[in-house]
Amino acid sequence: MGGASLSVGSYANARYKISVIHVTSTLQKQKGFFISVHGDVAGWGVFRDMSPSVRLQEMIRVIRSARTQGEERGVIQRECAAIRAQFRQADNGGRSHNLAKLLYVHMLGYPAHFGQMECVRLIASPRYSEKRVGYLGAMMLLDEKQDASLLITNSIKNDLSHSSQYVQSLALCTLACMGSAEMCRDLAPEIDRLLRASNSYIKKKAALCAVHIVRKVPELGELFTPSAHSLLSEKNHGVLHGAVVLITELCERSPETLAQFRKAVPELVQVMKGLVTSGYSPEHNVAGISDPFLQVRILRLLRILGRNDDMASDAMNDLLAQVATNTDSSKTAGSAVLYETVLTIMDIRSESGLRVLAVNILGRFLLNNDRNIRYISMTSLQKIVQTDHNAVQRHRGTIVDCLKDQDASVKRRALELSLALVSAVNIRSLMKELLLFLTCCPPELRSHTASGIFNAAERFAPSQRWHIDTILHVLTTAGGDVRDETVPNLIQLITTATDLHCYTVHKLYRALVTDISQQSLVQVACWCIGEYGDLLLSGECEETEPAQVTEDDILDALETVLQSHMSAPATRGFALTATMKLSTRITHNVDRIRSIVSIYGSCIDVELQQRAVEYNALFKKYDHMRAAVLERMPVMDKNSPGHTNGETVGGSIAGPDQTKTKKEETTLIPQPENKVCDLLDLLGGSEEPLQPQPVALGPQGPSSGSSSAGGELLDLLGGLDPPPAPSVKVYEQNGVTLTLQCDGQTDSTVTISLIASNSSQSDITQFTLQAAVPKSVQLHMKAPSGDVIPAGGRGQVTQTVLLNNPNKVSLKMRVRVSFLAQGKSFQDTVQIDSFPSAASV
Repeated sequence: MGGASLSVGSYANARYKISVIHVTSTLQKQKGFFISVHGDVAGWGVFRDMSPSVRLQEMIRVIRSARTQGEERGVIQRECAAIRAQFRQADNGGRSHNLAKLLYVHMLGYPAHFGQMECVRLIASPRYSEKRVGYLGAMMLLDEKQDASLLITNSIKNDLSHSSQYVQSLALCTLACMGSAEMCRDLAPEIDRLLRASNSYIKKKAALCAVHIVRKVPELGELFTPSAHSLLSEKNHGVLHGAVVLITELCERSPETLAQFRKAVPELVQVMKGLVTSGYSPEHNVAGISDPFLQVRILRLLRILGRNDDMASDAMNDLLAQVATNTDSSKTAGSAVLYETVLTIMDIRSESGLRVLAVNILGRFLLNNDRNIRYISMTSLQKIVQTDHNAVQRHRGTIVDCLKDQDASVKRRALELSLALVSAVNIRSLMKELLLFLTCCPPELRSHTASGIFNAAERFAPSQRWHIDTILHVLTTAGGDVRDETVPNLIQLITTATDLHCYTVHKLYRALVTDISQQSLVQVACWCIGEYGDLLLSGECEETEPAQVTEDDILDALETVLQSHMSAPATRGFALTATMKLSTRITHNVDRIRSIVSIYGSCIDVELQQRAVEYNALFKKYDHMRAAVLERMPVMDKNSPGHTNGETVGGSIAGPDQTKTKKEETTLIPQPENKVCDLLDLLGGSEEPLQPQPVALGPQGPSSGSSSAGGELLDLLGGLDPPPAPSVKVYEQNGVTLTLQCDGQTDSTVTISLIASNSSQSDITQFTLQAAVPKSVQLHMKAPSGDVIPAGGRGQVTQTVLLNNPNKVSLKMRVRVSFLAQGKSFQDTVQIDSFPSAASV
């Protein structure tokens, strides 16, 4: 959408693609045609000698009157057969007429390759009427991959020296359209000669033809550098446009040429000033702007020349200020020039006042009725919000209003920019707007909106209560669209807010009773009720009006979650654990809790059944330990070494391939290292009374069994601290760090994990990894864990790669890293020549 935003900017590319209507009209009237070239070349030829062809018109009429596709194919096949027959005749005066019909057939999408050699014959013809049709056919039917294209090299070379400018034009257009690298090398000296010609008509076409040659054969750029510089003194706008395009191409491909043309900045500034201050010129005026196409091209070239260069930037500062203040933005042409001016100001080392002026121009674009202009304005503001935050903040109100736009793309851009504008100063006011937008935003934007609100709240929350209220509001509104780590992160936040436990459990209980469809909210509510159910029953809360609830009310709410068809297996696990924990926090309904737990001992869900069986064993065999095992969770420090994204890496951590419930329950009940002996005594059947201590409850809970259970636990605890898998950092750019970890290795296979983290302040999206290995090695990439890397190192994306190396060759791998950061796309390639050895088991 951004590319379609300003038509003038797109026209400034000087790419005029071939039009079916134009060529059809040409073939019908045989008086003139418009030759269009993909390689930045446009040429006009004039038909003068051919009379209108009745047969061509008749063929077009019959084809258009066909009622079915089969009927149309029949007409085309008959005509193509007749054209083939006439091509075989040695002396055929209607060759150009037949090729014209064949070109029309080609434009309809039917095969016309048998006319390629006829194009070669017509190009070699001395008659201009046949030569022009032959060149048109070559541009449409031939490309550099066709062998027939090599046959016209000599004809093009001869025509480049022709006395007629129209014949020279045809040859230039054709070379720029389909010239191969070999043709470009052979004909480059001829193009350089034409760049010095006296005819402006030829010079502008030669300049654009030189652009194609530089793109095909970059090393030929040095040949055109002197000629390109001399063209800047031309007065003809077409020649100037071609010269600027050629210089831009040369500077982008050669640092030496870039340094050389930086000396020409004053000349470009004078040309641009002449365009800005010139009076009305009917030949070049577009909506009151003097040749906006040329202005846009010059501004783009100045942006390249002024990048990372103080002297060149200083030389163009005054000009950019003049263009920014004197250009009318009421028309699309003026907006295009202003947009390029803004991009140039932001890309060079411009003065601070000039950057503020550029931001204000983008702010005016936000008020434009054209959605395309608003879109590109917000795209540009997002790129500079980190460097010019205060200047962009002045337009916050207008940006927030764009959240109400009907266009989905404008909404997305406005959302991303609004999230980037959040700061400690405006967090309360801006968050109100974002929460309001969350209630009515399209479904495809809810996940992104919720994630952005969570990140902003975590960075700039004015208080813990405000932070909790904000997250609960998001969970209530869009609980089904939040990320998996939201639940453990919120639980960690609640545990640290010790003064708000009573307030939080009351608020979550009300939310649970009101709606159980938002799974994330229900999971957090169940956890809080299980941990702080006694505070809910006390009926005392200073922060909010306490809810008058009984033990039966709480258990009814949890049973509703357990029995609801809307509850996911993970949510039922939370509810069952909360019910079990309440057995130590209430006094009169322990038997009811025992009954609820025993019911799920035969549940069809294996995870839930396992929990229920373990909890039943805790009731029956280890009831004296139940209070210690189910004691309240200690405060979790998110920044501790064992805590990442709400998960604890310690004795009771669940494996990466286990279910979400196991990971979350493990998060809630970490294993203290100094309690291993208590666990051994607990499961070893010791009848010695133990002191009540907070003991960890792993994902599977305490197991019922004889003394053999103690031996199994010894084996389990023996693997709690395995040697870390060897890893090596292979990529670290733009905030993204990619680590290669060797997980396992056999004689012929290697299992590795590519782990990506994000140290920047904004989320990395659309993250993808692509890998390539030698042909003798087989590669299998499993599905990645996601495509979004949270900011600030709060999460990771992992992708497992299996390498089968039966020939035991030296392993090498090339990895392509692609991602989107702050609206900008990045792509890098990493060469990995050595792999760490797998950890011993």
